[in-house]
Amino acid sequence: MKITARELNRATLHRQLLLERVPLGVADGVRRVVALQAQQPGSPYLALWNRLAGFDPDEMDAVLARREVVKATLMRITLHAVHAEDYGVFRQAMQQTLYGSRLGFRFAEAGLTPADAEELLPGFLGFAEVPRSSAEMKGWLEERVGADARDGAWWGLRGYAPLHHHPTGGPWSFGERPSYVTAGAGPVPAGREALPEALRELVVRYLAGFGPVSVADVAQFAMVRRTPVRRVLRELGGVGGVVERLEGPDGTELFDLVGAERPAGGTPAPPRLLGMWDSVLLAYADRSRVIPPEYRRVVIRVNGDVLPTLLVDGLVAGVWRPAEGGIEATAFHDLPEPVWEALAEEARGLHALLATREPRLYGRYGHWWAKLPAGRVRLLPG
Repeated sequence: MKITARELNRATLHRQLLLERVPLGVADGVRRVVALQAQQPGSPYLALWNRLAGFDPDEMDAVLARREVVKATLMRITLHAVHAEDYGVFRQAMQQTLYGSRLGFRFAEAGLTPADAEELLPGFLGFAEVPRSSAEMKGWLEERVGADARDGAWWGLRGYAPLHHHPTGGPWSFGERPSYVTAGAGPVPAGREALPEALRELVVRYLAGFGPVSVADVAQFAMVRRTPVRRVLRELGGVGGVVERLEGPDGTELFDLVGAERPAGGTPAPPRLLGMWDSVLLAYADRSRVIPPEYRRVVIRVNGDVLPTLLVDGLVAGVWRPAEGGIEATAFHDLPEPVWEALAEEARGLHALLATREPRLYGRYGHWWAKLPAGRVRLLPG
């Protein structure tokens, strides 16, 4: 079966709850969309505001405080917010990546080995059974590996060990000075290999939340090797399996869950104001399903910053930022007046949300606006 570019886009938006806001609670909403990028503390809140009907940021505070949703280093070795019940299996699926990326490089340069990591881990995690600051964690390590190796040890174990970020308050639950607490997700797997059953579960969850996808997309999402991904997809697609093959718009082989809903290409896609690092922009190797190629380098900067974007007819069409009295929207091409009116309605809701939390959200990234191409700029009143 062949799927068109429009159908692929609409399937993506449907899985990510961007065709219409749905009446789900925060914890269920996070689980539905699999994972929310969380480098910037406010972004998971904006992601859910874009996806959930009647989203209440206080509910997000509460589920984070109760650790029903947790923030941790996961996919692509970046911070994500995930449902607590998903954390353990996602982490186990990434064992090879975490082992190779965190116990090499700076950890190894500090004169430490994976065997040292395994020896340190029990005490390290025991110390973090109550929330600890970075300084406290470094101090614990310095007593055991010395001052010269402390920073390298912390760099490696901070990502390799099963740690959650502990809420520290502030407008979005997490402040600039992180605090850490042991995840309690079971024993840390030893060695380089991911647990096959965990990788299988991650693939199924990714297909449900982001499909249809290619082998390269799966590998990009979790930063795992393509060979085990192909093996898992082949196993899942066997006789009586849960995965089916599709042909993408450019002929690429895609995979999706059998019976998964894929809306028609003509399904309306309402405008959205996506936060920085929204997962729908980053969860694929081929991001053209949502980001027109000519805009990719504009919204994803060379240092990895991903600007807050206007989503129009399912595709990135510009960027936005808070401004005095509302939201400043910059469109990269002409937009019809009804689209501007729909964006203005979204901006009123977003402005109201930010007013209760952080009216100048993303202010530290304002320097990127001086580097934008000429666009159509409007202040959308709050």
